[in-house]
This record gives sequence, structure tokens and C-alpha cells, in this order.
Amino acid sequence: MRTHKTLSVGGMILPARLEVRYDRAFLIDLKSLEAAAFQKMHQFVFEDFFRTNQLQDLPEFQPLENSEILYRFTIEHYIIAIEVTGQIIKFLRILPEPTI
Repeated sequence: MRTHKTLSVGGMILPARLEVRYDRAFLIDLKSLEAAAFQKMHQFVFEDFFRTNQLQDLPEFQPLENSEILYRFTIEHYIIAIEVTGQIIKFLRILPEPTI
């Protein structure tokens, strides 16, 4: 379990203790990235994320459809899906942004 003094979900401040989990699919997605993208995503997910003051500060942070627990944001050219339930944030998937 990792802790951080103050983080927030949406407009809510999370407690001092924050548990971050990683879904198996997320870890498989991460492992399958090319080396340069893997390094950047690894740095963000396991280090930089814990310095985020508010999830709203993440690039293009938004809920998935009308969900109150599922969110997405982008880092580099990848979409990261997370689930937020109470003090637990679970990284679900990391997928390349679709090209239009």
C-alpha cells in the first residue's frame, strides 16, 4: 500500500492512506508496450501518479459514460482506465489512443 498526504478524486479529498491496485489486464497491457513507452508509463504509474494532487488535473480526465467509479485519462498517446472506490484506485487498462 502506498500513501500520500493529500490526493483527491473528482472534487473529493482522499484520506491520507490510499491503496493503489493494478489489474492483471493493465499489467499485461503495460508489459506489451514498446520499450520507450513502457519506461514513460512505468514512471508515471508507479511514481509520478502519487504526486498528483487531484485526479481532475490528469490530462483529459473524465468519467466513463455515466459511471461514478470508472474514469479515463491520457498520458502521452495512451488512454488509461481506472476504477475509484473509496480509498482504492485500481488501474484497469492502458490502451493506445485511436487514430482518427
